[in-house]
Amino acid sequence: MAKILIVEDELKIARFLELELKHEGYEVLLAGDGRIGLEKALKENPDLIILDIMLPGLSGIEVCRRVRLESQVPIIMLTAKDDVTDKVAGLDMGADDYMTKPFAIEELLARIRVALNRKKQMSEPKGDILQIGQVTLNLKSHSAFYGEDELVLTKKEYELLEYLMKNKNVALTREQLLNNVWDYEYFGDTNVVDVYIRYLRQKIDEKYNVRLISTVRGVGYIIKD
Repeated sequence: MAKILIVEDELKIARFLELELKHEGYEVLLAGDGRIGLEKALKENPDLIILDIMLPGLSGIEVCRRVRLESQVPIIMLTAKDDVTDKVAGLDMGADDYMTKPFAIEELLARIRVALNRKKQMSEPKGDILQIGQVTLNLKSHSAFYGEDELVLTKKEYELLEYLMKNKNVALTREQLLNNVWDYEYFGDTNVVDVYIRYLRQKIDEKYNVRLISTVRGVGYIIKD
């Protein structure tokens, strides 16, 4: 089942949510303040985040903003009061949904299922389309986009990005990338992989301030969904 991160400083609420979600079969991570929540959101790769707005360390709004710089993980925000300002701020920062405390656990569980199903549908290839976060590849036209911006990629840059995206969440060695993307004349010269990874990072990661391509120390590279 999916992994859900709960960022909530009220211990009773956090414990209640943890028990209910575990009962539903989810794996649960807990964080009691904004800074720890942000760290776990970026390192633990949860499938969904339940994020309180009022948090010590960093506010939920700021946590949401920073997470959105690197990840499109579904975020459901919790507000302590029916405050339109809080809701608008959370949605503007990229939250997918919100709930006002107190809430019915059945409704929260339903919203979690909707958010996870939407994420699954977005991550699955739809015919000639591959999409991870804001990056979209059209396999038929060999075109690449970040949001609405078309990415200007060379043939090999595109083929490398396509192979990484088709094998999302899999750490690929330089040898695997070389054997599946490059021609035989590069056999054994894995430095060319690092060069083209750097090109892609310049055109996507650095330009749009995201972390699409991650280095797996001692292994190679990965694109996480």
